[in-house]
Amino acid sequence: MVRIGGMTVSWTPHRFQGGALALDAANTVVLRGDPERSFDRFANPAEIARFAEAAATFRADELGGRRLAVADPQRIAPVVLAIREATDRLYRNAVKAGGAVAAADMEPFLRACADGLASVDAAFGAPGRPFGDADTPIALEAALAVSALSLLSGGSLARLKLCRNCNWLFLDRSRNASRLWCDMAVCGNRQKASRHYRRRKAALEDEDA
Repeated sequence: MVRIGGMTVSWTPHRFQGGALALDAANTVVLRGDPERSFDRFANPAEIARFAEAAATFRADELGGRRLAVADPQRIAPVVLAIREATDRLYRNAVKAGGAVAAADMEPFLRACADGLASVDAAFGAPGRPFGDADTPIALEAALAVSALSLLSGGSLARLKLCRNCNWLFLDRSRNASRLWCDMAVCGNRQKASRHYRRRKAALEDEDA
């Protein structure tokens, strides 16, 4: 656990509720869209390495067991942040547009993903090995690009949602695609507690009227 600018940074399972590595990275900007309260977990580049270490465990199934490598957080930070921001913009707008991807968002997205793959000499996408050879680590920026590109499939686009509590992007893999929150144990319970508080407050105000 690390403190940055007075905020505590920890990489708990809740931080990996996006359903895909690229979405988990997009969600490292907390309260995106709220300038007064927003917080960037990658403000300190060292946190990029800590994110990768945690993601290798929490995203093991997606990665096919392949480890994530971060040689120099300071050096790769611009590429990682470019992929993160382009991914968030593309897919957040797609959710709002009912699954349609905007052409204007594709160019910066594809450029950022290409930059993430530029220094990697590897093959991706083989059946059962979407991230390549599981025996060797993969650069985080390359893994983010592969994860982000994989979400362009129609099946994934149709299941992308925004959490009604924290506004995170997440993949709804429930059978009937009825999830409202990225994490029922955290955001779902917060919403329920908030509704209970509002109902209780309204009842007390009625009693006093």
